[in-house]
Amino acid sequence: MCANYRPVSDRARLQLHFGAPAPTDATWPEEARSMCLVPVLRQSDEGGEPHREIFIGQFGLMPFWAKDPTVARRTYNARSETADTKPNFRDAWRRGQRCIIPAECVYLPRYDEAGKGTRWQVARADGAPMGIAGLWSLGWSHNGAPVPSFAMLTVNADDHPLLHAFHKPEDEKRMVVVLDESDYEKWLNCPVEAMSGMMTRYPAASLTAEPAP
Repeated sequence: MCANYRPVSDRARLQLHFGAPAPTDATWPEEARSMCLVPVLRQSDEGGEPHREIFIGQFGLMPFWAKDPTVARRTYNARSETADTKPNFRDAWRRGQRCIIPAECVYLPRYDEAGKGTRWQVARADGAPMGIAGLWSLGWSHNGAPVPSFAMLTVNADDHPLLHAFHKPEDEKRMVVVLDESDYEKWLNCPVEAMSGMMTRYPAASLTAEPAP
């Protein structure tokens, strides 16, 4: 699972790799944790013509019925196998509210034989930013104002050549769904019934991992 990552901060890099400008008045942290506000890409129909749009959303999806904003501390990742049935995520999944989260890297714990964990960063080997598949929601309001929020989708990584080495030894291994650039348009526009078929594991040979204390 991913609870901490580095968003793409450079606006020109966002435009180049994700095809949309970031809001001009927005700022976001160098590292994102749950409840942080960061840039997220989605498909928009506002103005009549479908187009890509970057919005600033909260890391941790807030379902419409949530009353406590700290729910986001438990909803930053969504298991792709159950997202269509779990109360926190099913509305976003069934409505096809898909997004792509631009990330330079994700941070994961790696444990040694003594059980001591250290922080590592996982990134694309070619230096391009990751585009992580996610779900977004606008069903929650705070002080009368709608708050966009999102979650990263994950898949099993028990036998992934690289990611199986992360997280506690006794835990199931999970990894975020990193999309290839050629699949960005497909993910943003695919029918709901095709979403599960895009929940794949990014090749280990196309990723790098190194300590990030």
